[in-house]
Amino acid sequence: MIAVDTSVLSLALRRRGKRELAEHPAVVRLRRAIQEGEALVVPGICLQEILSGVRTPEQFERLAAGLAPFPVLLASRAHHLAAARMVNACRKAGVAVGAVDALIAALTVEHRARLLTTDEDFQRVRSHTTLRLEPW
Repeated sequence: MIAVDTSVLSLALRRRGKRELAEHPAVVRLRRAIQEGEALVVPGICLQEILSGVRTPEQFERLAAGLAPFPVLLASRAHHLAAARMVNACRKAGVAVGAVDALIAALTVEHRARLLTTDEDFQRVRSHTTLRLEPW
């Protein structure tokens, strides 16, 4: 299973006129996963992030409809506890990680998924946790 991070969703959902973004290797990997029927999920916080700050209700509805086929990973108390443990483990190793990134990582780990992301912060998190990243 592949968990898709906000960074990849943002690139993939940008207007098609921005060719260089549509051809980003992470977007190509996402497209291939969709075409091949791989199991894809979106952490709930990523869904919230991608829909936050949308300018018009029409754009919001269009994006929400485009993301509707993706199952959403919802955070439980256990996920929040795991995220806090990740933050603490990373901090102990001298690596700063934000609460949202830690929650995305915890959801990904707990569901035995791989995270598809362009956010380099997750490389550092991976070094101090069991987070697996999807190569692109």
